[in-house]
Amino acid sequence: MTQSADALDAAAGCVPRPASADDAGEITRLRSECVLSEPLDVEWLVICRDQLAHRLQPGGDARACVVDAPGGGLAACALALVHPVLLAPKYPKGLAARIHVVATVPAYRRRGLARAAVSALLERLEREGVTLYELHASSDAAPLYEELGFTRDPALMRMTKLPQARNGGTQ
Repeated sequence: MTQSADALDAAAGCVPRPASADDAGEITRLRSECVLSEPLDVEWLVICRDQLAHRLQPGGDARACVVDAPGGGLAACALALVHPVLLAPKYPKGLAARIHVVATVPAYRRRGLARAAVSALLERLEREGVTLYELHASSDAAPLYEELGFTRDPALMRMTKLPQARNGGTQ
């Protein structure tokens, strides 16, 4: 789908808004198309959409800010999952957030939409008392996050451990 120059210019003036459960399908689509190394199939898109819609409802652990595309759908999104941590002077409310998805539709990139969505998300989380933030950043995106105050942490490690099937393969 090709966007007109006017539509692209209009997106630059878009203001992020808090996401609702109704945005779960678009956020899931952007995650699949723009973030994951392998896009999700239709079955997984539905599963993720439904789970995210539930988690975006009041009382859920997901927070997101989105930028609407002028022609419909989303131009950009930033999604965080909030979780408790043990209280400490730096974590007086015991809340942390992992920025799980930041995505911009390719036609709308390089217009500050991701920066606007992440900034709005960070402000929202700060109002809720979140004081610890973490994310995984690509080398292309790292400068943006550093400008927003994130620092690199060489101690961070990660492991994905898939369940084993009875025959020795993965399920």
